[in-house]
Amino acid sequence: QVQLVESGGGLVQAGGSLTLSCEASKRSFSNYAMGWFRQAPGKEREFVAAIRRIISNDYYVDSVKGRFSISRDNAKNTVYLQMNKLKPEDTGVYYCAASWGDHSGTYYYTRGGSYDYWGQGTQVTVSS
Repeated sequence: QVQLVESGGGLVQAGGSLTLSCEASKRSFSNYAMGWFRQAPGKEREFVAAIRRIISNDYYVDSVKGRFSISRDNAKNTVYLQMNKLKPEDTGVYYCAASWGDHSGTYYYTRGGSYDYWGQGTQVTVSS
């Protein structure tokens, strides 16, 4: 069992920045690929970013490319999501998720069903 705890959400004006953190409870954190998803009110959960465990390839949804950056610190069992140039449409609850192992192909990491563990989420609100 892996527990994931997100932090760093809040209220920010459009154009501002936030950094989300997600700390995992397991020492085997380095064996997991990590992803960030978000869910806006009235909308389905969507993939935001992911980072693999071995070669640290990262993937992003097109709407955040160039603005968001995912990184991980295996020594601290933590994955980060640096969010810059935030827009009102980035508003939502952000969830981190962990997927055991390493798999080829971008599509695998964009699917919620590929992840084994989920955090409780942290709210991000971007005002216009």
